Amino acid sequence: MKEKKHRQVVVIAGPSGSGETTFTEELMLAYSNFTRAVSATTRAPRGNEREGENYYFMTKEKFFEAVQAGNIPEHTFVKNRDAHYGTYLPDLKKRLESGKTVIVNTDLSGAMFFKKNYDALTVFIKPKTMQVLYDRLIRRDPGISKEEVISRLLNAAQEMLEAENHYDLIVFNDDGEFADTILKIVEKLRNEGYEV
Repeated sequence: MKEKKHRQVVVIAGPSGSGETTFTEELMLAYSNFTRAVSATTRAPRGNEREGENYYFMTKEKFFEAVQAGNIPEHTFVKNRDAHYGTYLPDLKKRLESGKTVIVNTDLSGAMFFKKNYDALTVFIKPKTMQVLYDRLIRRDPGISKEEVISRLLNAAQEMLEAENHYDLIVFNDDGEFADTILKIVEKLRNEGYEV
């Protein structure tokens, strides 16, 4: 009898400040077979971000050369950051070949790409209210400009609206409910044939 193949890609998405990065890091800490796909971007590195660990940092020219070569099969432009982001195929392939479960943090078009091409389970992290999101953005970056906060909140509202009928699982990330939310995600992963 042929052994059933485990699903290997899961999308964890959400608006800026929703906690998608925290959920991704917690899953990798709890389960050694989980890893995160590292995306390509045209934005400059921030603080102590490192090449190949946080992102693959590229000039616009290099980015679109990689698109043309088929190494970035899906990508998006984030207007308020004036930067392109995309799946970097060499990184994704390497992680999949290692047999690990790969977490991808992406937007809706990326989520649909992974659902169609990799049978990915798609999870959307949603804040309970816009106020929660606002507080998190300010807490995370006290120097953030009012214009940037408004821009991110408008983007978040749009993302949450679009998420409604497209993701397999929508979970709320409210302060104090992190553990419950991560358990819901793990339970869904188990039910959907992932190794957790």
